[in-house]
Amino acid sequence: MLSKEKLTINKDRLYSTLEELGQIGRYLDERTGLQGVNRLALTAADGEGRRRVVAWMKELGLAVTVDKIGNVYARRDGRDNALDPVMMGSHIDSVPTAGRFDGCLGVLGGLEIVRSLNEKGVTTKRPVVVAFFTDEEGCRFSTDMLGSGVAVGRIPLEDAYAKTDRDGLVLRDELEKVGFLGDADPLVKPPHAYLECHIEQGPILRANDMDIGVVEGVQAISWQAVSVQGKSCHAGTTPMNLRIDAGVAASKLNLHLREMIASGQYGEHMRATMGGITPVPGLVNIVPGRCEVTVDLRNPDDELMRKSERDLLKYYEQLEAEDGVKITWRQTARTDSVMFDPGVKDRIQAAAQAAGLKFQRIISGAGHDAQEFASICRTAMVFVPGEYDGISHNPREFSTDEQCANGVNVMFEVLMGLAEE
Repeated sequence: MLSKEKLTINKDRLYSTLEELGQIGRYLDERTGLQGVNRLALTAADGEGRRRVVAWMKELGLAVTVDKIGNVYARRDGRDNALDPVMMGSHIDSVPTAGRFDGCLGVLGGLEIVRSLNEKGVTTKRPVVVAFFTDEEGCRFSTDMLGSGVAVGRIPLEDAYAKTDRDGLVLRDELEKVGFLGDADPLVKPPHAYLECHIEQGPILRANDMDIGVVEGVQAISWQAVSVQGKSCHAGTTPMNLRIDAGVAASKLNLHLREMIASGQYGEHMRATMGGITPVPGLVNIVPGRCEVTVDLRNPDDELMRKSERDLLKYYEQLEAEDGVKITWRQTARTDSVMFDPGVKDRIQAAAQAAGLKFQRIISGAGHDAQEFASICRTAMVFVPGEYDGISHNPREFSTDEQCANGVNVMFEVLMGLAEE
């Protein structure tokens, strides 16, 4: 039956599950003394976290399915199981320097909604599914939204299986090692709708004293792995004018990224980052013969993003000519911008208003599994603010119990409307 009362979650219980999952893969940041989380995709810690979440799913009486890329789906029956379900999802893998909330809020928030439905004896018309997806972060196998990308057909399964990490370990083998090489079809049947609650991972909502972010969409993201090849030589015996220093060329590339932003020709929201810089051999008295770097470009405007990519490739040629280096690169991830469903966004805004919460329309600067599902069904996201300028991918990542509960309760309200259609 469908309850007439307004349904809300137990915020203390939600927060306790976030704390408990946050103990898996925990580490102490020696510089700050803060506790962080390292559940890199398909490591032993990720496997342990997965088993903990699956145990909670089964405790709630959900039917759990694991597909061939390790995505996990937990289904709660509806009054009419012939109808397509409403799905809530995110991820539980992390970057190596994570906090407790990134991704986990969306998954555990979905499970807390199911707990509340069970406690109230409420059965929705449509089935409800809570899911988590493999390697959303992309920092181990170099492709973000990997599991959800396979689920919607953007990434072929065999391509995903063949990916390797820095140590040459193969993704399919690692899936099997942690016990999550499932047998279900990885191509998901489009749900009726998809919802995701997530921390903002940025400073905008907190700076504007907002309770909720109504996410308009996700900006375009382009990742490259770039190899700058120079010539290794002795730091003491080789004159400066006879060097081909890969480290210097990589530094010029990094500065050029900043100059691209300063030029303004790619729009005010263009962002560029060199997050990985590895000189080889990386010794104090040897001029680097090679430098491996990463380039992260982001822009909500697809046309300006493509222009920045073209111009960057031209700069590679210029740098080769000026410094005598050889530059090779490969695309490790590439997604166009995505706009979420207008009707579902309006429902999120209405739910926030009805709850007396301050809200703001906002573009997501980070990638999310929701952007993949937007290609196959009505999709939208709810953001919650973070303290400490919304810092994320960092042990200081922190959202309060009230902030988390506000976001999940808004998602709950929207879910109930969609699940009764």
